[in-house]
Amino acid sequence: MNTTTAPFEGQLQIPAHWPAIARQVLPLLRQLRHGAITIQWPDDQIHTFGDPEGRLHAHLHLRSWEPIRQAMRSGDIGFAESYLAGEWSSADLTTLLRLFIANRRALDDLIFGHWMGRLYYRIRHWMNRNHRANSRRNIHAHYDLGNAFYRLWLDESMNYSSAWFNGDYKQNLRDAQMAKMRRALQMVRVLPGDRVLEIGCGWGAVAELGGREFGTHMTGVTLSTEQLAFAQQRLRDHGLYHNSDLRLQDYRDIQDGPYDAICSIEMIEAVGEAYWPTYFETVARLLRPGGRACIQSIVIDDALFARYRQSTDFIQQYIFPGGCLPCPTEFRTQAQLAGLKVVDEFAFGPDYAETLRRWRSDFHAQRQDVLALGFDDQFLRLWEFYLCYCEAAFDEGSIDVVQYTLQKQ
Repeated sequence: MNTTTAPFEGQLQIPAHWPAIARQVLPLLRQLRHGAITIQWPDDQIHTFGDPEGRLHAHLHLRSWEPIRQAMRSGDIGFAESYLAGEWSSADLTTLLRLFIANRRALDDLIFGHWMGRLYYRIRHWMNRNHRANSRRNIHAHYDLGNAFYRLWLDESMNYSSAWFNGDYKQNLRDAQMAKMRRALQMVRVLPGDRVLEIGCGWGAVAELGGREFGTHMTGVTLSTEQLAFAQQRLRDHGLYHNSDLRLQDYRDIQDGPYDAICSIEMIEAVGEAYWPTYFETVARLLRPGGRACIQSIVIDDALFARYRQSTDFIQQYIFPGGCLPCPTEFRTQAQLAGLKVVDEFAFGPDYAETLRRWRSDFHAQRQDVLALGFDDQFLRLWEFYLCYCEAAFDEGSIDVVQYTLQKQ
């Protein structure tokens, strides 16, 4: 086995049997400026690129040259697809993805691919946009995998959004999730008897907390039949069903306002950019004058938004079809255009990275139980890649999570 360690200034003599694609990727790898990557090539030669003393040192084992071809053609989507096919592996997938993000400029061709190779995915993403006919199908693709699946690895509160640890990463995940929800309800200043709307009510965690601790009447909408059944039973079990109204409904069709307050926890990401004006106009329409809304949103760095919105990525293709992350500037702009004033912003991205680490650990621990539900190894690789992909992005700061508190003018 041949091993070379280098910041790589041309010492590598490309073996004659290596394909032409190797000559394309090696110049990119030589440009690594943050951390290092050790690659075991398909012929078992091993080389290290970058600075091994840097904060990140990733490892990549290529079982064939196909992952490089797919990455050069289709960027992160192609690279992910070759992972799903078992064409490569990494001892620490999150660190590998963090390294790619940290070296985004140097590895631009690998991360984004060639425009022709991504055209198909861009068209498919456009066809998944969230008009009414697509919205339920897109939600079904992710959330109706089954409550039994999500119960295996989410905490007992059944929150599928970032927890808030408030600086204490020793606390358990359920307590941190309760703190996140409690903060959202406190920021909208709910009082006993208030009518509170939750857009995207998930498995009913906020509805339960609002009714039990704050004495509010909770109305929640979702497009997931699985989530709705779980949430309704949850409120029955806690004696809150008669003081709540959870229903299968598109947020655009809600007509029974005004509400004293609105909460929406990580639902806007699934709306799609074309429908952001409608989303914020709906929030404004359903709030009473002076009422507040707390919108928790994953946001992408302002500097990355222009490139992101013109392309499509692994998450949009395989996890949340039709979705799009706003950037902070665009979020504020859309809120203001709808007559909503941003009165508070609270960012806690590192807490999402920690949340994802715990989800990933629990998901891995339940691997056999996931298979027992009828899912296969490729599905497991898909979810592992998804969780690591998001964790890496939060760790490197290319995305963040923010609770925005809005007030109707």
